[in-house]
Amino acid sequence: MKLLRRIFPHPHLTFLLTLVWILLANKLSLNSLVFGLILGIIIPFITQPYWPDRPKLRNWPMIVEYMLVVLWDIVMANITVARIILFKRDADRQPNWVCIPLELRTPEAITVLAGTITMTPGTVSCDLSAQGHNLLVHCLDAPDPDAVRDEIKQRYERRLKEIFE
Repeated sequence: MKLLRRIFPHPHLTFLLTLVWILLANKLSLNSLVFGLILGIIIPFITQPYWPDRPKLRNWPMIVEYMLVVLWDIVMANITVARIILFKRDADRQPNWVCIPLELRTPEAITVLAGTITMTPGTVSCDLSAQGHNLLVHCLDAPDPDAVRDEIKQRYERRLKEIFE
């Protein structure tokens, strides 16, 4: 078991790197699979010293649920942003800054939350307070900033707490 841990110090990253290489090669062949596997073994092995406190993912079904929620929200936000741009006058738009108080404490969970917010069209994470207790988000159109804050906390932060903490 220790030998396996030495060869695959981060097995999920090995799998992900192999999969990404196959997708980049755009062809499923033995050569691309072997080369992707070689990259998937070498890169985590070389970067292992920079991962001293790897996050412990607690709830795998929640990870799948989180990914599906984020994908759904990205699709719906694209439609919403298209509507705003095409049909809403600039004078009627209400861009806002929203401060989100965070219950998350692990840097990985906060990073995933900030990345999720930025990936969703119409919102961008702009700043994290020095203590990591507040996240500043800019919204393209947010007539009710409190509703945006509550939705982010309910849809994303709650799930991330179950995954990381």
